[in-house]
Amino acid sequence: MDGQHNSYRRYEEGETEADFDLEDKIFTQDKSYKCPTYVNKTPPCQGSCPSGHEIRGWLAIARGMDKPPVEGMAWQEYAFQRMAEANPFPATMGRVCPAPCEAGCNRNEVDDYVGINAVEQYVGDWANENDVKAPEAGADTGRKIAVIGGGPAGLAAAFFLRKDGHSVTLFEEHDKLGGMMRYGIPGYRTPRDMLDKEIGRITAMGVDIRCNTRVGTDVSVEELEKAFDAIFWAMGAQKGRGLPLEGWDETENCINGVEFLDAFNQGYVLGTAKKVIVVGGGDTSIDVASIARRLGNITEVKGEAPSDFTGHDVAGAIVRDGMQATLTSLFPIDQMTAAEHEREDALREGVDIKGSVMPLEIIKGADGRAKGLKMCECTMKGNVPQPVEGTEFEIEGDIIISAIGQFGDFTGMEDLDNGRGAIDIDKGTYAVKGREKHFAGGDILQPHLLTTAIGHGRIAAEAITDFLDDGEVEKRPPVDVAHFDLLEELKQRGHAPSAYDHIQTSGTDQADYAVHNYEDRSDSQIIKHTELFKGHFDFVPREKREEKHISADEVLGNFEERIIAYSEEQAQKEGERCMSCGMCFECDNCVIYCPQDAIFRVKKSDRTVGRYVDTDYTKCIGCHICQDVCPTGYIKMGLGA
Repeated sequence: MDGQHNSYRRYEEGETEADFDLEDKIFTQDKSYKCPTYVNKTPPCQGSCPSGHEIRGWLAIARGMDKPPVEGMAWQEYAFQRMAEANPFPATMGRVCPAPCEAGCNRNEVDDYVGINAVEQYVGDWANENDVKAPEAGADTGRKIAVIGGGPAGLAAAFFLRKDGHSVTLFEEHDKLGGMMRYGIPGYRTPRDMLDKEIGRITAMGVDIRCNTRVGTDVSVEELEKAFDAIFWAMGAQKGRGLPLEGWDETENCINGVEFLDAFNQGYVLGTAKKVIVVGGGDTSIDVASIARRLGNITEVKGEAPSDFTGHDVAGAIVRDGMQATLTSLFPIDQMTAAEHEREDALREGVDIKGSVMPLEIIKGADGRAKGLKMCECTMKGNVPQPVEGTEFEIEGDIIISAIGQFGDFTGMEDLDNGRGAIDIDKGTYAVKGREKHFAGGDILQPHLLTTAIGHGRIAAEAITDFLDDGEVEKRPPVDVAHFDLLEELKQRGHAPSAYDHIQTSGTDQADYAVHNYEDRSDSQIIKHTELFKGHFDFVPREKREEKHISADEVLGNFEERIIAYSEEQAQKEGERCMSCGMCFECDNCVIYCPQDAIFRVKKSDRTVGRYVDTDYTKCIGCHICQDVCPTGYIKMGLGA
C-alpha cells in the first residue's frame, strides 16, 4: 500500500519539511515574477486517436460539466455533435476500434483507463435511435470534389467537405457504401442497420452517390480531372496478398482473406469446410477464422433459401456440422497484431491459434487441390521469420486462406500505383506526389485501422479546402487532432471578446477584448501524467461493457452482436472518471489552497469550460501552491505583471 500511495506523491520519500516549508513559501516568494497561467494541452487519449477525437471534451459533456448550449438539448446529442467534429461514425468505432486512446489514457497511472470506446458506442447508438442529424452543409462554394471510394476514408472526407460547402460526388464500385466496414467486417461486429444509419446521415447532407461505378473502368481519370476541382482517392486495399508459396495462385482452394470476407458479406459464402487454415495474425485473420467457425460445414439446406439473403441470415435455413479452424501467426500469440480481446474471443469460440510458426509448402492431393500446409516453428528477426530446423509439421485443411496483407487495385489508373500497390503522398498535406489537385487517404496509402482512415479523410478534406482557397496547403500542426477552442466556446455561450481597438496599452487583465491568463499549446504539446496531481483521484473501478461470450459448442450459426452497450448511468460514471488532463474540471483546489485568496471563481453567469477560475495578479505572490494542487495540470507558473 505504501508503494502504491508513494507513486501518487509529488515529492520524493525522504524530503524533509524544511525543504518546502509552506510558511517560507508564502512570506518570501513575493520576490517571484511568476504567476499562474492556465495552459491548455492535448490529453494523451486524443493524441493517441488516429481520427483525432476531442475525447476530453465529450467526456466532460457525459459527466455534466459541459452543459448543452441550447435549452432542452439532451447531453447525448451535444456529445454526438462534439464527436462528429472529428469522426462521424461513433456507433461503429465504439464497437470495432481497438481503442489506442485507452492505452494512452493517463488514468492507467491511477487505476484503470477510462472506458472511452464504450461511451462512444453509447452516444452513437443514442444518436441513431433518436434520429440525430448531421450538421448542416456549409454555404455553397461552387467547388466540385470527386471522392473515389465509399469506405471510411471516403465517407469521412465527403462529410467534412460538405460541411465546408463543397459539392461532393462519391464513386463506389459496390452497390452499397461502407467499404471495409460493410464488406470486410462481419455483421455481428458492425450491425448493418447501425451502419446504414451512420452512412445515411452523411449522404443526407447532399452527397451525389454513384454506386456500381468503378473509376478506371466505367469512368476514366482524365474525365474526373476535367470535371472536378479536386479528387480524393480512397478506394482502399481491395486485393489480398496470397502466400509466397509455389503453386498458390493455381490452387483452387487457396484464397485470400479479402476475397473470403467480401464473399461472406455479400452473401455468397454459406459454409466453408471441415478443416480451414487461416494464415495471418491481424484483425482480418481473426475475422476470417471466426466467421469460418460460425458458418461451419453445411451438410443440408432446409427448404429453399430466399434469393436476397446474406451470410448473416442463413442460420435458420441450413444444418451445420462442426468444423475445425486453425489460425497461424509468424509472431507469438501475445505479439500478434490482432487486438487481445479479439484473440480471446476467437480462442473461446474454438479457433485453434498457433503462434511462432511459418508456412513452408502447400500439400496437394492427386486432384491438384490443397489438402494441408507444411509448417515449421520460427523466430522473428524484425519482420522476417527465421525457420527453426527440425520442427517441421503438417496441418490438414480443406481450404487455406491467406490474410497476410492487402493492396490496391489500379486497373485503368496504373499511373497512380507506386509499384507496391499503394499511392505515394506528401504526409503533411495528403496531396498525391506529382499530381496537382489529387489527394489520397485510407488503406490505399497503407492498410491500417478504420479510425486511421477516418482521420485521413478529415485531414485531407481540410487540406483540399485549403488548396482550393489559394492553391497552397498550410503545414499541419504536430498534434493534428480536433482541439478545444476557447474562443469558440466563449462565442457559443455569448461571452465572445469585444473587438480590439488597436490602441497600445499596458495590462489587459481587465480589458474585455482580451482573453488573458490563458495559453493554448494543444497543437504542439501532449500533457504527461507527471504533470498531474494524481493524489487527488480515488480508486474507482472502470464500468465494463458486458459481452455475450459464445462457447465453441454454441458458435455454429450464431451471428448475434457480442457487445452489450452501456446504460446512460454507466456512460456518465465513466465520464466522471476522466481526469480532464490539461483542462480545468472545476475541482476548486486552487481556490481553496491559495493562501492569498488571489484565485477566485469566475462569476457564474460568465463561466465556460476553461474559464472557471481567474487570478487577481495584485494579490498573487508566486508561491505556486495552486500549480502543486491542480489535479489536471492546467495551471502552470508563467511570468506575471
